[in-house]
Order: sequence, then C-alpha cells, then structure tokens
Amino acid sequence: MHVIELIFEVGWGAFWIYWLAAAFSTKRGRVAWNGELRIRAVIAIVVVLLLRVGALRGGGLNSDPWRAGIGLVLFGLGLGFAVWARLHIGRNWGTPMSQKDDPELVTSGPYALVRHPIYSGILLAGVASALALDWNWLLMVVLTGIYFIYSAKVEERHLTKVFPVDYPLYRHSTKMLVPFIF
Repeated sequence: MHVIELIFEVGWGAFWIYWLAAAFSTKRGRVAWNGELRIRAVIAIVVVLLLRVGALRGGGLNSDPWRAGIGLVLFGLGLGFAVWARLHIGRNWGTPMSQKDDPELVTSGPYALVRHPIYSGILLAGVASALALDWNWLLMVVLTGIYFIYSAKVEERHLTKVFPVDYPLYRHSTKMLVPFIF
C-alpha cells in the first residue's frame, strides 16, 4: 500500500509545482485582501489546531485495493479537470478572489460544465485521496471546500459587477461546483 501513498504524494507534488509555475503567466490584477486574509488566517489556525491535537493521525492507512483503485482513478480525474480548467482559462487565471485588469468571461470548455472547475477538480482529488488513503483527510477537504465556496461567492459578486448582463445568465445556466447538482 505504500506505493499508493507514493503515487498520491508525487501526484499532488507535481500538481502544485505545475500550479506555481503556471502562476507566472497570468494577467496583472489585484486581490481583495481584507476578506481573503481573514478567511485564510482562520483556516490556517484551524489546520494548525487539528494537527496539534492529532486529528489527522491514527485513522490507519486504507488496505482495500478496490478503494485505493477507485480513489486513484478519481484523483486523476480531479487533477486532470483542474489542469484542463487552468489551461482553458489561460492568462485570466488568478489566485482565489483576484480581480484581473482587462478581465474576460470564460464560459466554454470545463467552464461550460461548472462555474468553478478548478475548485471542483481539487476537491474531487481531495475526496479521492481520502477514499484511497485515510478518511481522516476528509476534514481537510471540508475546510478547503468552505474556503472555495467563500472564494467563489466573492468572485461571483465581482464578476456580476464587471459583466452585469452576461454573468447572471451564465450563473443561472451553470452550476457552481458539481454539474447538474450544485
């Protein structure tokens, strides 16, 4: 089972290295730091407290090969979806809640399926990691999901101001994170 752990570690590592490298090819913009800084600080404090009390230890590594296999497939699909969305949005990508100079509304590709496909892909990969490795990691997925939903709502308020006709139509026709559901 240690091979599965290694695959997930390498997969997440490669994903985040790509993510950081790709960040250098974006349009200029700014971040509304007041709200984002507060929510990031709260999440960081909660994560540190959870780690200190050992909430993410002791669940035991999964030993079911079917669960590991399904988790691995979902992991690949999740990260693949996030990367596809990142490539599709191109230079318009930014950190959560950033506001780009000369913004464009992207509604094709993965953005035709959900309004925030990068968040969807990362969350699916997180759930897959918990499924394949250790259920205790669902706690991290929940915290990340809370942050992503908060970020999505802030971003959507901004996009509604920037695209007052087009964005409400897009928002009405496309779900936020899960196609056809939410």
